[in-house]
Amino acid sequence: MGRRMTEFTTRVRQDTNEIYTRLDDEQSERQLMAGRLNMLYRDRRAHARTTRLMEAEARMSREAWGRSMDASDLARAEVMSLRTTVLAQQSVITELQAADRRRQAVITEMLAADRRRQKQFIEALKLLKRLQTQMTEFERQQGPAKGPAQPDAPEEAGSSS
Repeated sequence: MGRRMTEFTTRVRQDTNEIYTRLDDEQSERQLMAGRLNMLYRDRRAHARTTRLMEAEARMSREAWGRSMDASDLARAEVMSLRTTVLAQQSVITELQAADRRRQAVITEMLAADRRRQKQFIEALKLLKRLQTQMTEFERQQGPAKGPAQPDAPEEAGSSS
């Protein structure tokens, strides 16, 4: 029985030590929690300020997003307007190019006709020059021409001198 008593005493001491250890741990834990609570209590103003800052930042972000969407919509509308303008201008450009091709064809025809007229004119000048040459040659062969400005002189007038 002495041995049992010794074991019992040993067990009670171990249990008591364990209980005191747990109480010390609990007390340390409570002190830690109390310290944390005090720190949170002291920091509550900073946390409240942080909360307000985060809410303000979220609000400004939403406003900025809204503005960016408005700007995006405006840019999209401007792009569509520019596309419409470009398409209209492309149509006008195509029409102008077609008109330019028609004008170039007319000009080409006019230049060809002008070249033909120049050739005809040159041929006419050559023909006129040949005619003048032939006329000069003919006059030389026939003698001086007597025109109304040079009446035939009477033969008597020439013999009395």
